[in-house]
Amino acid sequence: MAELFRQVRLLDPVSDTDRIADVLIADGTIQQIEPQIADLPEEVEVCDRPHLILAPGLVDLYSHSGEPGFESRETLDSLMQAALTGGFTRLTLLPDTHPAMDNPAGVDRMRSLLPQAGPTPQIDFWGALTTQVKGEQMTELAELATAGVIGFADGRPLQNWALLRRLLEYCQPLGKPIALSCCDRQLAGNGVMREGLESVQLGLSGSPAIAETIALAALLECIETIGTPVHIMRVSTDRSVELIRSAKGKGLPITASTTWMHLLLNTSDLQSYDPSLRLEPPLGNSPDQTALIQGLQEGVLDAIAVDHTPYTYEEKTVSFAEAPPGAIGLELALPLLWQKLVEKGNWEGRSLWRCLSTNPACCLGQSPAQLQPGHTAELILFDPQHRWQVTPQTLKSLSSNTPWLEREISGRVLRTYPRKR
Repeated sequence: MAELFRQVRLLDPVSDTDRIADVLIADGTIQQIEPQIADLPEEVEVCDRPHLILAPGLVDLYSHSGEPGFESRETLDSLMQAALTGGFTRLTLLPDTHPAMDNPAGVDRMRSLLPQAGPTPQIDFWGALTTQVKGEQMTELAELATAGVIGFADGRPLQNWALLRRLLEYCQPLGKPIALSCCDRQLAGNGVMREGLESVQLGLSGSPAIAETIALAALLECIETIGTPVHIMRVSTDRSVELIRSAKGKGLPITASTTWMHLLLNTSDLQSYDPSLRLEPPLGNSPDQTALIQGLQEGVLDAIAVDHTPYTYEEKTVSFAEAPPGAIGLELALPLLWQKLVEKGNWEGRSLWRCLSTNPACCLGQSPAQLQPGHTAELILFDPQHRWQVTPQTLKSLSSNTPWLEREISGRVLRTYPRKR
């Protein structure tokens, strides 16, 4: 059956347009986009809610799957349902499953576990850079590339610079993205939040900002020398933004992303000691948060990642310092970012969509979704005014480790049109 959206708001970051129009979709394809469509098919379902937003599906750069190995946290089925509920039509999974995706058999195993029935997002996999993602021994990168991984990443900071240099050299001819996060573990020590006055006041061990920036500066030196393109994950400090700005000014082949929670929160939000706010890297201070938002606005940072990291109730219901780092976010990122950045008048809707859809696809070497007649309807229908309460029952994810649990928020994806298989 065909579907007609009457006078819906279209957000298209590819053509840089934000307009009101009628949209006709049939057989998984965008048939027409006109100011008004009068000539309709015989069987058509009409949606006449002018405040809704129709826009390209979202793309997540990196998130974690519980399955295989930790199905109590998240199965692939629940992960994909959470992604679709949150508007993500493409999902890219890190290789730190159990067993890890560090060889072609591991990648094939993951593919065999993917649900085959019903609508699903496009799932891609990062192949591990090192065996068992331990940062000690390089994997067979060429074999992983042949197995069809989207690119290479451990999802954990590498500490062996000689190994990192060899990885950059070996990855260069493979022509696939390589994603790296930056942290000097010795400098970070046992820190569980950003070092500063607030860490002292809260009595929590602090991790200094230079644990990230020293590692980032060293990585940028390697990239400048070797020339391998790199995506820099989980940028969290204002100084990191400046280092990336300088590196891009020199023409280094880099892209960069921060995570959605680092845009919404900072160290002042840790007074609750909520274990779901224990993140890696830790939340920055207020200047860090401001610099990350400005970095995205100015194009210094390219994309926003979700870094969905599920943990069970038992794993997270411990003291802040003992909690494993990470939080879920696939169902929450869009509505909360919309309220924080767009509703308050700081960003245009197209800018947010560019950071959540178009730019992440480009960072992965993919073609972004097109909101044009004749193209596949890889779209989402978003109601920014829809209010709902975040509970274990309303979430599709098996885990509920989020600081917004039991709170009412605005914004809900009403429908997701994933890509045709």
